Amino acid sequence: MSTSSRFRPATLVLALAAAGTAGGAAVQVLNNRAEAAAPPAVAAVVARAPMAAPDFAAISEKHGPAVVNITVSGTRKTAMGPGGADPFEQFRRGMPGHGAPGGESPVRGAGSGFVVSGDGLVLTNAHVVDGASEVTVKLTDRREFKAKVLGADARTDVAVLKIEASNLPVVQLGKADTLRVGEWVLAIGSPFGLENTVTAGVVSAKGRSLPSDSAVPFIQTDVAVNPGNSGGPLFNGAGEVVGINSQIYSRSGGYQGLSFAIPIDVALRIKDQIVATGKVEHAKLGVSVQEVNQALADSFKLDRPTGALVANVESGSAAEKAGLQVGDVVRKVDAKPILGSGDLPAAIGASAPGEKVALEVWRDGKPQVLTATLGKAGDPEGEQQAADAPQQGRLGIGLASGERGLVVQEVTGAAAKAGVRKGDVLLAVNGVAAKGVEQVREAVGKAEGKSVALLLEREGRKLFVPVAIG
Repeated sequence: MSTSSRFRPATLVLALAAAGTAGGAAVQVLNNRAEAAAPPAVAAVVARAPMAAPDFAAISEKHGPAVVNITVSGTRKTAMGPGGADPFEQFRRGMPGHGAPGGESPVRGAGSGFVVSGDGLVLTNAHVVDGASEVTVKLTDRREFKAKVLGADARTDVAVLKIEASNLPVVQLGKADTLRVGEWVLAIGSPFGLENTVTAGVVSAKGRSLPSDSAVPFIQTDVAVNPGNSGGPLFNGAGEVVGINSQIYSRSGGYQGLSFAIPIDVALRIKDQIVATGKVEHAKLGVSVQEVNQALADSFKLDRPTGALVANVESGSAAEKAGLQVGDVVRKVDAKPILGSGDLPAAIGASAPGEKVALEVWRDGKPQVLTATLGKAGDPEGEQQAADAPQQGRLGIGLASGERGLVVQEVTGAAAKAGVRKGDVLLAVNGVAAKGVEQVREAVGKAEGKSVALLLEREGRKLFVPVAIG
Protein backbone atom coordinates (compact mmCIF):
# COMPACT_ATOMS: atom_id res chain seq x y z
CA MET A 1 0.00 0.00 0.00
CA SER A 2 1.36 3.39 -0.94
CA THR A 3 1.78 6.25 1.52
CA SER A 4 -0.94 8.30 -0.14
CA SER A 5 -3.52 5.52 -0.01
CA ARG A 6 -2.83 4.83 3.66
CA PHE A 7 -3.56 8.44 4.63
CA ARG A 8 -6.49 9.01 2.28
CA PRO A 9 -9.18 8.01 4.87
CA ALA A 10 -7.87 10.55 7.37
CA THR A 11 -8.04 13.26 4.69
CA LEU A 12 -11.63 12.31 4.02
CA VAL A 13 -12.54 12.58 7.71
CA LEU A 14 -11.09 16.11 7.78
CA ALA A 15 -13.13 16.99 4.73
CA LEU A 16 -16.27 15.81 6.49
CA ALA A 17 -15.56 17.88 9.57
CA ALA A 18 -14.94 20.97 7.46
CA ALA A 19 -18.04 20.57 5.26
CA GLY A 20 -20.54 21.76 7.89
CA THR A 21 -24.28 21.96 7.43
CA ALA A 22 -24.11 24.11 4.31
CA GLY A 23 -23.06 21.09 2.28
CA GLY A 24 -25.29 18.54 3.98
CA ALA A 25 -26.04 16.49 0.87
CA ALA A 26 -22.41 16.35 -0.22
CA VAL A 27 -21.41 15.32 3.28
CA GLN A 28 -23.87 12.43 3.21
CA VAL A 29 -22.48 11.19 -0.10
CA LEU A 30 -18.91 11.38 1.20
CA ASN A 31 -19.93 9.67 4.42
CA ASN A 32 -21.50 6.75 2.57
CA ARG A 33 -18.44 6.46 0.36
CA ALA A 34 -16.13 6.50 3.38
CA GLU A 35 -18.04 3.80 5.22
CA ALA A 36 -17.94 1.56 2.16
CA ALA A 37 -14.23 1.96 1.42
CA ALA A 38 -12.60 2.56 4.81
CA PRO A 39 -11.50 -0.09 7.32
CA PRO A 40 -13.88 -0.60 10.29
CA ALA A 41 -11.75 1.49 12.67
CA VAL A 42 -11.78 4.47 10.28
CA ALA A 43 -15.50 4.03 9.60
CA ALA A 44 -16.13 4.25 13.34
CA VAL A 45 -14.21 7.53 13.52
CA VAL A 46 -16.22 8.89 10.59
CA ALA A 47 -19.46 7.84 12.26
CA ARG A 48 -18.52 9.68 15.46
CA ALA A 49 -17.23 12.82 13.70
CA PRO A 50 -19.37 15.90 14.41
CA MET A 51 -21.16 17.07 11.29
CA ALA A 52 -20.96 20.78 12.14
CA ALA A 53 -19.93 23.36 14.66
CA PRO A 54 -22.63 24.68 17.03
CA ASP A 55 -25.00 27.30 15.69
CA PHE A 56 -23.14 30.29 17.13
CA ALA A 57 -25.56 32.71 15.48
CA ALA A 58 -28.55 31.12 17.22
CA ILE A 59 -26.77 31.13 20.60
CA SER A 60 -25.80 34.79 20.18
CA GLU A 61 -29.30 35.79 19.10
CA LYS A 62 -31.01 33.93 21.94
CA HIS A 63 -28.69 34.69 24.83
CA GLY A 64 -26.92 37.89 23.76
CA PRO A 65 -29.67 40.08 25.27
CA ALA A 66 -28.88 38.62 28.74
CA VAL A 67 -25.24 39.75 28.50
CA VAL A 68 -24.66 43.22 29.93
CA ASN A 69 -22.02 45.90 29.78
CA ILE A 70 -20.78 47.14 33.15
CA THR A 71 -19.18 50.52 33.75
CA VAL A 72 -17.73 51.62 37.07
CA SER A 73 -16.38 54.79 38.56
CA GLY A 74 -14.21 55.13 41.61
CA THR A 75 -10.55 54.69 42.49
CA ARG A 76 -8.29 51.70 42.45
CA LYS A 77 -4.70 51.10 43.45
CA THR A 78 -2.70 51.23 40.23
CA ALA A 79 -0.99 47.97 39.38
CA MET A 80 2.23 47.42 37.48
CA GLY A 81 2.17 48.64 33.89
CA PRO A 82 2.08 46.57 30.70
CA GLY A 83 5.75 45.74 30.99
CA GLY A 84 5.29 44.31 34.48
CA ALA A 85 6.14 40.87 35.71
CA ASP A 86 2.62 39.46 36.05
CA PRO A 87 1.29 38.35 32.65
CA PHE A 88 -2.19 37.85 34.14
CA GLU A 89 -2.48 41.37 35.54
CA GLN A 90 -3.50 43.22 32.36
CA PHE A 91 -6.83 41.44 31.96
CA ARG A 92 -7.69 41.57 35.65
CA ARG A 93 -7.25 45.34 35.75
CA GLY A 94 -9.86 45.88 33.06
CA MET A 95 -9.51 49.41 31.66
CA PRO A 96 -8.48 51.73 34.51
CA GLY A 97 -7.89 55.41 34.14
CA HIS A 98 -4.45 56.90 33.92
CA GLY A 99 -2.37 57.00 37.07
CA ALA A 100 1.13 56.43 38.30
CA PRO A 101 1.99 52.82 39.14
CA GLY A 102 1.71 52.19 42.85
CA GLY A 103 -0.70 55.09 43.48
CA GLU A 104 -4.46 55.67 43.29
CA SER A 105 -6.00 55.74 39.84
CA PRO A 106 -9.49 56.83 38.75
CA VAL A 107 -11.48 53.98 37.27
CA ARG A 108 -13.85 54.20 34.33
CA GLY A 109 -14.44 50.54 33.91
CA ALA A 110 -14.90 48.16 31.08
CA GLY A 111 -16.48 44.96 32.18
CA SER A 112 -19.15 42.47 31.29
CA GLY A 113 -21.71 40.40 33.12
CA PHE A 114 -24.83 38.34 32.57
CA VAL A 115 -28.33 38.20 34.01
CA VAL A 116 -29.13 35.03 35.97
CA SER A 117 -32.60 35.94 37.25
CA GLY A 118 -35.40 37.95 35.70
CA ASP A 119 -35.63 40.25 38.72
CA GLY A 120 -32.15 41.68 38.15
CA LEU A 121 -29.40 39.46 39.58
CA VAL A 122 -26.19 39.84 37.56
CA LEU A 123 -22.97 37.84 37.81
CA THR A 124 -19.58 39.35 37.01
CA ASN A 125 -15.97 39.35 38.24
CA ALA A 126 -15.05 40.78 41.62
CA HIS A 127 -12.14 42.68 40.07
CA VAL A 128 -14.54 44.48 37.71
CA VAL A 129 -16.24 46.25 40.64
CA ASP A 130 -13.20 46.47 42.92
CA GLY A 131 -12.91 49.99 44.29
CA ALA A 132 -16.05 51.17 42.51
CA SER A 133 -18.24 53.80 44.12
CA GLU A 134 -20.80 53.66 41.32
CA VAL A 135 -21.73 50.74 39.07
CA THR A 136 -23.90 51.02 35.96
CA VAL A 137 -25.37 48.08 34.06
CA LYS A 138 -26.31 48.61 30.42
CA LEU A 139 -28.58 46.16 28.59
CA THR A 140 -28.48 45.42 24.86
CA ASP A 141 -31.74 47.40 24.44
CA ARG A 142 -29.70 50.42 25.64
CA ARG A 143 -31.48 50.76 28.98
CA GLU A 144 -29.15 51.61 31.88
CA PHE A 145 -29.55 50.84 35.59
CA LYS A 146 -27.57 51.78 38.66
CA ALA A 147 -26.47 48.54 40.27
CA LYS A 148 -25.94 47.57 43.88
CA VAL A 149 -23.03 45.27 44.67
CA LEU A 150 -24.59 42.59 46.87
CA GLY A 151 -21.20 41.03 47.50
CA ALA A 152 -17.83 40.21 45.96
CA ASP A 153 -15.41 37.39 46.71
CA ALA A 154 -11.79 38.17 45.88
CA ARG A 155 -10.70 34.56 46.38
CA THR A 156 -12.78 33.24 43.48
CA ASP A 157 -13.15 36.59 41.67
CA VAL A 158 -16.95 36.41 41.63
CA ALA A 159 -19.33 39.32 42.33
CA VAL A 160 -23.12 39.57 42.42
CA LEU A 161 -24.94 42.75 41.36
CA LYS A 162 -28.62 43.71 41.69
CA ILE A 163 -30.52 46.07 39.43
CA GLU A 164 -34.11 47.20 39.93
CA ALA A 165 -35.79 45.65 36.92
CA SER A 166 -38.18 42.83 36.07
CA ASN A 167 -38.85 40.37 33.25
CA LEU A 168 -35.24 40.54 32.10
CA PRO A 169 -33.80 38.06 29.61
CA VAL A 170 -31.71 35.44 31.42
CA VAL A 171 -29.01 33.01 30.36
CA GLN A 172 -29.40 29.26 30.53
CA LEU A 173 -27.01 27.71 33.05
CA GLY A 174 -25.07 24.50 32.45
CA LYS A 175 -22.46 22.45 34.29
CA ALA A 176 -18.74 22.92 33.81
CA ASP A 177 -17.88 19.36 34.81
CA THR A 178 -19.56 18.02 31.67
CA LEU A 179 -17.23 20.01 29.40
CA ARG A 180 -14.73 18.05 27.33
CA VAL A 181 -11.34 19.24 26.15
CA GLY A 182 -11.67 20.14 22.48
CA GLU A 183 -15.34 21.10 22.80
CA TRP A 184 -16.58 24.30 21.14
CA VAL A 185 -17.26 27.29 23.42
CA LEU A 186 -18.37 30.86 22.79
CA ALA A 187 -17.80 34.11 24.70
CA ILE A 188 -19.90 37.27 24.66
CA GLY A 189 -18.63 40.46 26.26
CA SER A 190 -17.38 44.00 25.82
CA PRO A 191 -13.67 43.90 24.91
CA PHE A 192 -12.25 47.43 25.00
CA GLY A 193 -15.83 48.69 25.45
CA LEU A 194 -17.13 47.11 22.22
CA GLU A 195 -20.45 45.84 23.55
CA ASN A 196 -21.88 42.38 22.79
CA THR A 197 -18.82 41.12 20.93
CA VAL A 198 -18.98 37.40 20.10
CA THR A 199 -15.87 35.19 19.86
CA ALA A 200 -15.51 31.42 19.73
CA GLY A 201 -12.92 28.69 20.26
CA VAL A 202 -12.43 25.39 22.02
CA VAL A 203 -11.77 24.16 25.55
CA SER A 204 -7.98 23.82 25.78
CA ALA A 205 -7.78 22.28 29.25
CA LYS A 206 -9.71 21.89 32.50
CA GLY A 207 -8.76 22.26 36.15
CA ARG A 208 -5.95 24.76 35.57
CA SER A 209 -4.38 26.23 38.72
CA LEU A 210 -3.05 29.77 38.26
CA PRO A 211 -0.74 31.91 40.43
CA SER A 212 -2.63 33.32 43.46
CA ASP A 213 -5.84 31.64 42.28
CA SER A 214 -5.33 28.06 43.42
CA ALA A 215 -8.87 27.85 44.85
CA VAL A 216 -10.35 27.94 41.33
CA PRO A 217 -9.98 25.05 38.86
CA PHE A 218 -10.01 27.26 35.76
CA ILE A 219 -11.30 26.30 32.33
CA GLN A 220 -8.63 27.15 29.78
CA THR A 221 -9.80 28.06 26.27
CA ASP A 222 -8.41 29.62 23.12
CA VAL A 223 -11.41 31.96 22.80
CA ALA A 224 -10.29 35.50 21.95
CA VAL A 225 -11.03 37.58 25.05
CA ASN A 226 -9.50 40.91 26.00
CA PRO A 227 -9.78 43.58 28.70
CA GLY A 228 -13.49 44.33 28.99
CA ASN A 229 -14.52 40.70 28.51
CA SER A 230 -14.02 40.28 32.28
CA GLY A 231 -17.14 38.90 33.89
CA GLY A 232 -18.79 37.85 30.64
CA PRO A 233 -20.26 34.40 30.06
CA LEU A 234 -18.64 31.40 28.40
CA PHE A 235 -21.25 29.27 26.58
CA ASN A 236 -21.05 25.64 25.51
CA GLY A 237 -22.37 24.39 22.18
CA ALA A 238 -25.85 23.93 23.65
CA GLY A 239 -26.05 27.62 24.59
CA GLU A 240 -25.55 27.03 28.32
CA VAL A 241 -23.25 29.18 30.45
CA VAL A 242 -20.40 27.01 31.74
CA GLY A 243 -18.01 29.71 32.98
CA ILE A 244 -17.20 33.35 33.66
CA ASN A 245 -14.32 34.75 31.60
CA SER A 246 -11.85 36.01 34.17
CA GLN A 247 -8.21 36.13 33.05
CA ILE A 248 -5.85 35.85 30.13
CA TYR A 249 -2.16 35.06 30.01
CA SER A 250 -0.50 37.87 28.10
CA ARG A 251 2.86 39.57 27.77
CA SER A 252 1.33 42.38 25.73
CA GLY A 253 -1.91 43.03 27.62
CA GLY A 254 -3.99 41.61 24.77
CA TYR A 255 -5.15 38.18 23.70
CA GLN A 256 -2.40 35.63 23.03
CA GLY A 257 -4.36 32.39 22.83
CA LEU A 258 -4.64 31.58 26.57
CA SER A 259 -7.92 32.51 28.23
CA PHE A 260 -9.26 31.32 31.57
CA ALA A 261 -12.82 31.08 32.88
CA ILE A 262 -14.22 30.39 36.35
CA PRO A 263 -16.41 27.25 36.25
CA ILE A 264 -20.06 28.20 36.60
CA ASP A 265 -20.48 25.63 39.38
CA VAL A 266 -17.97 27.59 41.49
CA ALA A 267 -19.61 30.91 40.64
CA LEU A 268 -23.12 29.72 41.53
CA ARG A 269 -21.94 28.39 44.87
CA ILE A 270 -20.51 31.83 45.66
CA LYS A 271 -23.64 33.56 44.34
CA ASP A 272 -25.92 31.51 46.58
CA GLN A 273 -23.88 32.41 49.67
CA ILE A 274 -23.86 36.10 48.82
CA VAL A 275 -27.59 36.22 48.15
CA ALA A 276 -28.37 34.30 51.35
CA THR A 277 -25.97 35.97 53.79
CA GLY A 278 -24.19 38.82 52.01
CA LYS A 279 -20.81 37.16 52.59
CA VAL A 280 -18.76 34.15 51.53
CA GLU A 281 -17.07 31.56 53.72
CA HIS A 282 -14.36 29.24 52.43
CA ALA A 283 -13.16 25.97 53.86
CA LYS A 284 -9.57 25.65 55.03
CA LEU A 285 -7.41 22.58 55.49
CA GLY A 286 -4.31 24.42 56.75
CA VAL A 287 -1.40 23.10 54.71
CA SER A 288 1.22 24.30 52.26
CA VAL A 289 1.78 21.92 49.38
CA GLN A 290 4.11 21.50 46.44
CA GLU A 291 4.30 19.48 43.25
CA VAL A 292 5.57 15.92 43.22
CA ASN A 293 8.20 15.54 40.49
CA GLN A 294 9.86 12.30 39.46
CA ALA A 295 12.74 12.72 41.89
CA LEU A 296 10.37 13.22 44.84
CA ALA A 297 8.24 10.30 43.67
CA ASP A 298 11.34 8.10 43.72
CA SER A 299 12.24 9.34 47.20
CA PHE A 300 8.79 8.57 48.60
CA LYS A 301 8.45 5.29 46.68
CA LEU A 302 5.47 6.47 44.67
CA ASP A 303 4.53 4.62 41.51
CA ARG A 304 4.10 7.92 39.63
CA PRO A 305 4.71 11.64 40.30
CA THR A 306 1.17 12.65 41.25
CA GLY A 307 -0.47 14.15 44.31
CA ALA A 308 0.11 17.14 46.56
CA LEU A 309 3.17 16.92 48.81
CA VAL A 310 2.56 18.45 52.24
CA ALA A 311 5.43 20.82 53.04
CA ASN A 312 3.91 22.42 56.13
CA VAL A 313 1.00 21.78 58.50
CA GLU A 314 -0.43 24.82 60.25
CA SER A 315 -0.63 24.54 64.03
CA GLY A 316 -4.18 24.03 65.27
CA SER A 317 -5.53 23.56 61.75
CA ALA A 318 -7.96 20.96 60.44
CA ALA A 319 -5.01 19.19 58.85
CA GLU A 320 -3.13 18.87 62.15
CA LYS A 321 -6.25 17.66 63.97
CA ALA A 322 -6.78 15.04 61.27
CA GLY A 323 -3.23 13.75 61.72
CA LEU A 324 -1.81 15.03 58.44
CA GLN A 325 1.99 15.21 58.56
CA VAL A 326 4.76 16.95 56.66
CA GLY A 327 5.90 14.54 53.97
CA ASP A 328 2.46 13.06 53.37
CA VAL A 329 1.36 13.03 49.74
CA VAL A 330 -2.37 13.70 49.39
CA ARG A 331 -3.62 11.59 46.47
CA LYS A 332 -7.41 11.73 46.87
CA VAL A 333 -10.06 13.93 48.51
CA ASP A 334 -13.39 12.14 48.93
CA ALA A 335 -12.24 9.60 46.31
CA LYS A 336 -11.47 12.37 43.79
CA PRO A 337 -7.90 12.00 42.47
CA ILE A 338 -5.40 14.76 43.28
CA LEU A 339 -3.03 14.79 40.32
CA GLY A 340 -1.15 18.02 41.02
CA SER A 341 -0.63 20.35 43.96
CA GLY A 342 -3.22 22.81 42.63
CA ASP A 343 -5.94 20.16 42.74
CA LEU A 344 -5.92 20.05 46.54
CA PRO A 345 -6.89 23.69 47.22
CA ALA A 346 -9.51 23.46 44.46
CA ALA A 347 -10.99 20.31 46.03
CA ILE A 348 -11.05 21.85 49.50
CA GLY A 349 -12.55 25.03 48.04
CA ALA A 350 -15.50 23.01 46.76
CA SER A 351 -16.40 22.14 50.36
CA ALA A 352 -17.83 24.28 53.16
CA PRO A 353 -16.39 25.00 56.60
CA GLY A 354 -17.37 22.25 59.01
CA GLU A 355 -17.65 19.55 56.34
CA LYS A 356 -15.79 16.28 56.77
CA VAL A 357 -13.57 15.08 53.93
CA ALA A 358 -11.71 11.81 53.48
CA LEU A 359 -8.06 12.30 52.59
CA GLU A 360 -6.13 9.43 51.04
CA VAL A 361 -2.45 10.05 51.74
CA TRP A 362 0.76 8.23 50.92
CA ARG A 363 2.93 7.80 54.01
CA ASP A 364 5.90 5.50 54.67
CA GLY A 365 5.45 3.72 51.38
CA LYS A 366 1.77 2.86 51.76
CA PRO A 367 -1.66 4.54 51.53
CA GLN A 368 -3.64 5.71 54.54
CA VAL A 369 -7.04 7.39 54.88
CA LEU A 370 -7.56 10.33 57.23
CA THR A 371 -10.74 12.25 58.00
CA ALA A 372 -10.55 16.03 58.34
CA THR A 373 -13.24 18.41 59.57
CA LEU A 374 -12.53 21.54 57.57
CA GLY A 375 -11.98 24.89 59.23
CA LYS A 376 -12.89 28.37 57.98
CA ALA A 377 -10.48 30.40 55.92
CA GLY A 378 -9.58 33.90 56.96
CA ASP A 379 -7.30 36.06 54.87
CA PRO A 380 -7.21 34.53 51.35
CA GLU A 381 -3.54 35.34 50.95
CA GLY A 382 -1.02 32.75 51.98
CA GLU A 383 -3.40 29.87 52.68
CA GLN A 384 -3.03 26.53 50.96
CA GLN A 385 -0.66 28.04 48.42
CA ALA A 386 1.67 25.81 46.50
CA ALA A 387 5.29 26.08 47.60
CA ASP A 388 8.00 26.96 45.11
CA ALA A 389 8.90 23.97 42.98
CA PRO A 390 12.58 23.10 43.49
CA GLN A 391 14.94 21.82 40.82
CA GLN A 392 16.78 18.50 40.72
CA GLY A 393 20.47 18.07 41.23
CA ARG A 394 23.19 15.94 42.91
CA LEU A 395 23.89 15.78 46.65
CA GLY A 396 26.51 18.20 48.06
CA ILE A 397 25.95 20.28 51.21
CA GLY A 398 28.02 21.36 54.18
CA LEU A 399 26.18 21.47 57.54
CA ALA A 400 26.84 23.10 60.89
CA SER A 401 24.86 22.95 64.13
CA GLY A 402 23.15 26.19 65.09
CA GLU A 403 20.37 27.49 67.31
CA ARG A 404 17.77 26.59 64.69
CA GLY A 405 19.25 23.14 63.93
CA LEU A 406 21.47 21.96 61.08
CA VAL A 407 22.21 25.01 58.98
CA VAL A 408 23.49 24.73 55.42
CA GLN A 409 26.90 26.43 55.30
CA GLU A 410 28.14 25.31 51.90
CA VAL A 411 26.30 24.30 48.76
CA THR A 412 28.00 22.58 45.85
CA GLY A 413 27.13 20.59 42.74
CA ALA A 414 24.09 18.45 43.44
CA ALA A 415 22.46 20.53 46.14
CA ALA A 416 23.18 23.83 44.37
CA LYS A 417 21.51 22.56 41.21
CA ALA A 418 18.60 21.27 43.26
CA GLY A 419 17.94 24.71 44.73
CA VAL A 420 19.37 24.25 48.23
CA ARG A 421 20.61 27.60 49.54
CA LYS A 422 23.17 28.67 52.09
CA GLY A 423 21.28 29.45 55.30
CA ASP A 424 18.60 26.81 54.78
CA VAL A 425 17.87 24.68 57.84
CA LEU A 426 17.82 20.93 57.18
CA LEU A 427 14.94 19.35 59.09
CA ALA A 428 14.71 15.83 57.70
CA VAL A 429 16.03 13.40 55.07
CA ASN A 430 13.45 11.06 53.54
CA GLY A 431 11.21 11.64 56.54
CA VAL A 432 13.95 10.98 59.13
CA ALA A 433 14.55 13.93 61.45
CA ALA A 434 17.96 15.53 60.88
CA LYS A 435 19.19 15.85 64.48
CA GLY A 436 22.89 15.58 63.65
CA VAL A 437 25.34 15.33 60.78
CA GLU A 438 25.87 11.63 61.37
CA GLN A 439 22.15 10.96 61.19
CA VAL A 440 22.03 12.78 57.88
CA ARG A 441 24.87 10.69 56.49
CA GLU A 442 23.19 7.53 57.69
CA ALA A 443 19.84 8.47 56.14
CA VAL A 444 21.49 9.29 52.81
CA GLY A 445 23.41 6.01 52.93
CA LYS A 446 20.21 4.03 53.46
CA ALA A 447 18.38 5.73 50.60
CA GLU A 448 17.26 3.14 48.07
CA GLY A 449 16.23 5.41 45.22
CA LYS A 450 18.12 7.71 42.90
CA SER A 451 17.40 10.76 45.05
CA VAL A 452 16.66 11.83 48.60
CA ALA A 453 14.00 14.28 49.74
CA LEU A 454 15.41 17.03 51.96
CA LEU A 455 12.93 18.90 54.13
CA LEU A 456 14.22 22.45 54.52
CA GLU A 457 13.10 25.52 56.37
CA ARG A 458 13.67 28.76 54.49
CA GLU A 459 12.55 32.17 55.69
CA GLY A 460 9.94 30.58 57.95
CA ARG A 461 8.53 28.35 55.23
CA LYS A 462 9.06 24.61 54.81
CA LEU A 463 9.62 22.88 51.48
CA PHE A 464 10.93 19.64 50.07
CA VAL A 465 13.91 19.56 47.73
CA PRO A 466 14.80 16.33 45.89
CA VAL A 467 18.54 15.86 45.47
CA ALA A 468 19.94 13.12 43.21
CA ILE A 469 22.51 10.81 44.81
CA GLY A 470 23.59 8.72 41.88
